[in-house]
Amino acid sequence: MRKLPNPLARLFATRYLLRPEQASGAVPSSGEAYKAALSMAWPAVAEMMFVQLIGIVDTVMVSGLGSYAVAAVGLTTQPRMIFLSVFFALNVGLTAIISRRKGEGDRAGANICLAQTLALTFLFSLLLGAISYLSSEKLMLLAGAEEDTLAPAAQYFRVISLGMPISALSMSLSAAQRGVGNTRVALVINIAANIVNVMANYALIGGNLGFPRLEVKGAGIATVIGTGVGLLVALLSLAPRGRFLSFSAFSRKLADLPTLRAITRIGGSAVAEQVFLRVGFFVFALVVAKLGTFYVAAHHIAMQLLGLTFTIGDGLGAAAAALVGQNLGKKRADLALLYGKINQRLALSASALMFTLIMPLRAVFAGLFTNEPDLIALVSRLLVVMAFIQPFQTSTVTMGGSLRGAGDTKYVAFTMLITVAVMRPLTGWLLVYPLGFGLLGAWFAILLDQAARMTMLYTRFARARWRNIAI
Repeated sequence: MRKLPNPLARLFATRYLLRPEQASGAVPSSGEAYKAALSMAWPAVAEMMFVQLIGIVDTVMVSGLGSYAVAAVGLTTQPRMIFLSVFFALNVGLTAIISRRKGEGDRAGANICLAQTLALTFLFSLLLGAISYLSSEKLMLLAGAEEDTLAPAAQYFRVISLGMPISALSMSLSAAQRGVGNTRVALVINIAANIVNVMANYALIGGNLGFPRLEVKGAGIATVIGTGVGLLVALLSLAPRGRFLSFSAFSRKLADLPTLRAITRIGGSAVAEQVFLRVGFFVFALVVAKLGTFYVAAHHIAMQLLGLTFTIGDGLGAAAAALVGQNLGKKRADLALLYGKINQRLALSASALMFTLIMPLRAVFAGLFTNEPDLIALVSRLLVVMAFIQPFQTSTVTMGGSLRGAGDTKYVAFTMLITVAVMRPLTGWLLVYPLGFGLLGAWFAILLDQAARMTMLYTRFARARWRNIAI
């Protein structure tokens, strides 16, 4: 009688993730493959956590001012992300192209792509930063600001709008380093930014160390200062002449049309993805905002914690994008498929760990942001739903990263349209108001959205239609 394979081996072993007929060359053992994936993934996961921590630190450090301050900072999140979505889209194209050029061994092509993207990023960031600064109060009203949150939210938003070029350039340089596999460099950039942000928050929010007490506005200034230090570290990473990405390898061309066409072709779909994503999130935030300041504060705290767990999938997705792109550049679509699946299995493992942490410690996590008992109780209930979101969320983000690394950004954009822009706001409104579940209903809508996204993206990646996309 034939012995059945171990269920864990069936789920994780490379011999089951990649069938013999799919292989076009030597396939690494399970140990080798997971070691390679983890060596690239763990710095990316840590980096994404530090990126998210900038927003969390601001929330935690203004929480002593009251729930109005927490809500004010939270109201700025989605408008800011809508403006930054342009740069997220450019960086999708940047990572996909640079990872492919890395696999091809084309150093000149990678550096041309980076230089062109930095130029576009700088120009767009100046324009969008000016627009967001001048329209800050109107945007906060549109985001649902009430009388007690309008002024501090607008102050915070104006400050971070001035720092948009700094944030955008730092993001692009981090995305480029991830594309060539230098995830540790991107990690150092964000560690530096967070350390400085915490120190500046302490000085400026409460008026410590001889600095003026600026409260919510001080948190915004601290964020810009921290991001500026991160940008400096990012620029220094390009100084050594021998690195794959280096100032010394930049072209003198003002514009390279083939590269610009590649960036805009991939980035164009990524722009659509970001528009669908941010509009969906914005409308969903409006659904929650109508519940009132107390519920907005609870939702923002829970979303900050969800964002922190999201970084695990985001980091694995960044590693998957680089590995998929590099292996396609080497003409090894089979290994691209393998590493995409491996990163998804790592995401599932991480989600199981997060579930076991969130369930017993949910009140402790909520208490990090506030000392109001009613607020802690409500956030704790939301975190139960968040625990069940974990396996869907981590797999969704990882599979999305794999498809972006392959250049299949059109399908990712289509998925975001269906699930985030349409499904999440509609189901959220239905569950919150007509069905009467309140804020808890909004979180059930997030769970449904994530489950639908995971199904669509995993099915697409497993079919491997992306293997012939040229970049």
